[in-house]
Amino acid sequence: MPPDATEVVLVRHGASAPVVPGERFPLVLGRGDPPLSPEGEAQAAAVAERLCAEPLSALFVTPLQRTAQTAAPLAARTALEPAAIEDLCEISLGEWEGGEFRIRMADGDPLARRVVDEERWDVIPGAEAPDAVAARVRAGVEAIVAATGPGNVAAAVVHGGVIGEICRQATSSRPFAFVHADNGSITRLVVLGDGRWLLRSFNDVAHL
Repeated sequence: MPPDATEVVLVRHGASAPVVPGERFPLVLGRGDPPLSPEGEAQAAAVAERLCAEPLSALFVTPLQRTAQTAAPLAARTALEPAAIEDLCEISLGEWEGGEFRIRMADGDPLARRVVDEERWDVIPGAEAPDAVAARVRAGVEAIVAATGPGNVAAAVVHGGVIGEICRQATSSRPFAFVHADNGSITRLVVLGDGRWLLRSFNDVAHL
């Protein structure tokens, strides 16, 4: 890695609690906020085992509990205090928050299929527009880089939609080309001193 670059190790949070039809998850900042499931807790432990020996200078999460819970074993192993970055919260799904999106996808809802076909979240009523997502995610990554500094490595436990958007910006890909990172997976981004983003790896699950 060039000496003026910063590496950001992006971890998708572990699997969260299953959705129950008719019962919505509580919302935080307008997003569903389920806890980790037992499977997710096991994935968090595996992430910690994989990353604890890396030269991490900083650890970041979002205000949603599934990222903090995923980061907790790594924080315990490294003595790093996680800092929350609101700009890296999951994509806002408008009227389909709290688990509704999962239910509609599982049921084959035609509008949910349009989200995938058209590769934009704002097909959903009230959901976040692509330009808004792009701007805040870039701001979130820039905040990590500024806090971590050149020549250092940070870990950030974030969300699948956010990882997909980061990879899209790094590679100029289709909007949803990288949107399906697995729970507990590791994706590596290098931010060069001149501001360019390089995608080093995507969806590494060798530790799971």
